[in-house]
Amino acid sequence: MSESPRMYHNPRCSKSRAALALLRERGIEPEIVEYLKTPPDRATLRDLIARLGVSPRTLLRTHEDAYRELGLSDPELPDERIIQAMVDHPRLIERPIVIQGGQARIGRPPERVLEIV
Repeated sequence: MSESPRMYHNPRCSKSRAALALLRERGIEPEIVEYLKTPPDRATLRDLIARLGVSPRTLLRTHEDAYRELGLSDPELPDERIIQAMVDHPRLIERPIVIQGGQARIGRPPERVLEIV
């Protein structure tokens, strides 16, 4: 049997709660990482980005105050600056993210997480 998926979760987010409910309805209990309480470090974020197959910018929540305050809309910002902003301000990280094996999915819409479990 394969190991349980890991879910980067914010219990205050409706999409994150919906993705967790979808997994549990299928008898899947993920390892939950409340990333606002236990933020990922740079290496973990780089790994997530690689598993998602996206650019760091794709993982940014653009409606957060920190996004504007840090000038993250600048298309010339290097990836490392974007990653550091997410390390410093984990609220900027899109959610939920589910990892299973070598793959990951952002649960927007929540059903996307079912593609890898």
